[in-house]
Amino acid sequence: MSYVDGFVLAVPTKNLATYKRMARKAGKVWREHGALEYVECVADDVQPGKLTSFPQAVKLKPGEVVVFSWIVYKSRRDRDRINKLVMTDPRLAEMMDPKKLPFDGKRMFWGGFKKIVENP
Repeated sequence: MSYVDGFVLAVPTKNLATYKRMARKAGKVWREHGALEYVECVADDVQPGKLTSFPQAVKLKPGEVVVFSWIVYKSRRDRDRINKLVMTDPRLAEMMDPKKLPFDGKRMFWGGFKKIVENP
């Protein structure tokens, strides 16, 4: 089964267009290096919870929206190989500068996941 990297972050609504341009470029780079799928989603029906929620996880502030993203790879081994290539790709170097990100990277979280069920 394939392997997935998942990401959750808060993006200021005023920076959403900039974020989308950055995500399109990043997705193209990841796909060129071998990722099977690259998806970015903006929250549409996400409410604060009593104990946990997407807004609470990113410490959502007024004027921000939650973004949920994932990248699919053939395997963990492919993911590790592709990410090494992506992280050294010069097309992403300027875009990944923490000072130029259109969101607060300190409130972003991510991780790698093994699929356990897949219904194509």
